[in-house]
Amino acid sequence: MSWFESLILGLVQGLTEFLPVSSSAHLRLTAAFSGWEDPGAAFTAITQIGTEAAVLIYFRKDIGRIISAWTRSLVNKEMRRDHDAQMGWLVIVGSIPIGVLGLTLKDQIEGPFRDLRITATMLIVVGVIIGVADRLAARDESGGRHRAAKQRKSLEDLNVKDGLIFGLCQSAALIPGVSRSGATISGGLFMGYQREAAARYSFLLAIPAVLASGLFELKDAMESDHVTWGPTIFATVIAFVTGYAVIAWFMKFISTKSFMPFVYYRVALGIVIIVLVSAGVLSPHAAESGG
Repeated sequence: MSWFESLILGLVQGLTEFLPVSSSAHLRLTAAFSGWEDPGAAFTAITQIGTEAAVLIYFRKDIGRIISAWTRSLVNKEMRRDHDAQMGWLVIVGSIPIGVLGLTLKDQIEGPFRDLRITATMLIVVGVIIGVADRLAARDESGGRHRAAKQRKSLEDLNVKDGLIFGLCQSAALIPGVSRSGATISGGLFMGYQREAAARYSFLLAIPAVLASGLFELKDAMESDHVTWGPTIFATVIAFVTGYAVIAWFMKFISTKSFMPFVYYRVALGIVIIVLVSAGVLSPHAAESGG
């Protein structure tokens, strides 16, 4: 991997990790359209450490409170009623599905799931799901012509059942084209949560999964001779800087704006990929490692 490739891929990772458009799909597509080799699951996981570092810094106050309250709740029964302590447990509970499925489906994630036809299908299908969830939330918030606006749930209302559902939605992002934020936020909207609440929990929920995945892949990468460390570390730094800026923008955007621009983009991109693959212009295995 060249330094220029790492710059572009780092920018793509940072720009798309937190938007509901699928960063794994865009990394793969950037390589395919540019005629580069697939950066691979290891590169994706390692650069995601950079974007998760941006999450840790942006939400540092929330994370500090949660860790402090959760730690104290282990020895103080009274603290177990504290919302931040409960959030600590809910992040752990919500991380279980992706941990189990990530280990179980590792071979599929690094193999068949990277087929561009699957990526395109997921872009379209999940795009439509996000659109429906967005319209449902907009209808509740506006109230419509003959009824009052419906009060949507905040993170204070989060429970174990909802945490597990959020976690199952997040695990769908193991398939390129789904989008971690898109799946979890739309899942939250369907369950009746506020946009900002669903996004905040989505970002917090991603921390254990992404860091664990990144460290797992980092261990394998350190034992491999195929990783170009300089460009990979450079891409991770670029992803961190870009990702932080995107989080700050996105958290303001979702409080007042619709997700529909992302929906239209996903569907259009998915259709373009299917057309190109069907016409033989693009191979469904383009830019795959070793292919």
